[in-house]
Amino acid sequence: MRKSLQFILVGLAAMTGLTVSPTIAAAQDLEFRIGPGGAGVYDRDRDRYRYDGYDRRRPRGCDPEDALDIARGEGLRRAQIVRMSPRSIVVQGMTRRGPERMFFANRRGCPEI
Repeated sequence: MRKSLQFILVGLAAMTGLTVSPTIAAAQDLEFRIGPGGAGVYDRDRDRYRYDGYDRRRPRGCDPEDALDIARGEGLRRAQIVRMSPRSIVVQGMTRRGPERMFFANRRGCPEI
């Protein structure tokens, strides 16, 4: 009786070991991180295949449409691009006081000069 009980326990341990080993191998892409935001589990493969919509071949300067949108948001009516150089973009339009020009740096985010 004792031998058969040992045999059953060894068989159960072997089956449990076989079912646990694939879960351990699958968990290799997970990291446990402790940082300023607290502790958490991070999946390494989560961001690998995600497309962020950023085209790396496109120049990193200010998009002229973004400059026009910012100028219109600041109150410039009938805004149009007057001049574009590698360093700046000039947008001209009308305000309540009359004609007005806005200058933007030709950088990402179109900061106003």
